Amino acid sequence: MTRKMAREEAFILIFEKAFNDATVDEILELAAEVRELEPDDYIKTVFSGVFQNIDCIDGIISENAVGWRIERISKTALSVLRLAIYEIKFYDEIPTSVSINEAVELCKKYATKEDASFVNGILASVAKKI
Repeated sequence: MTRKMAREEAFILIFEKAFNDATVDEILELAAEVRELEPDDYIKTVFSGVFQNIDCIDGIISENAVGWRIERISKTALSVLRLAIYEIKFYDEIPTSVSINEAVELCKKYATKEDASFVNGILASVAKKI
C-alpha cells in the first residue's frame, strides 16, 4: 500500500471515529473485518496518535480557525485537519508541505472546494507556528 493510500485509509478511520464511540482498536478491528483493511504501521500510528493527542490537536485547530468553533467545522474537514496536524506536529517523517498538500487533496476528493481552501488556510497558519 502506498503512503497516499495509507493516508486516505487513516483519514477514513478518523472520520469513522467522529461518528462512533468505539475505541480505536475496535474501529481497526471492524475495518479489517468489513473492509478487509490490513493497516500498516503508518495507519496504526497515525490513527491511534490522533486520538491519543486529540485535545492538543483540537486546541491547535481552535486556535487557528479564527471565527469558527470546532463544532461548526464539517466532520470531513475536521478529520482531515486532525490527520494533517498530527503529521505536522508528531510525525517527523513527513515534510509539512506534503502533509498540507495531501490534506487539501483529501478535501478535494471527499469534501467541497470551500473545505479545501479552509483546510489549506488553517494548515498554513499552523505550519508558521510549529
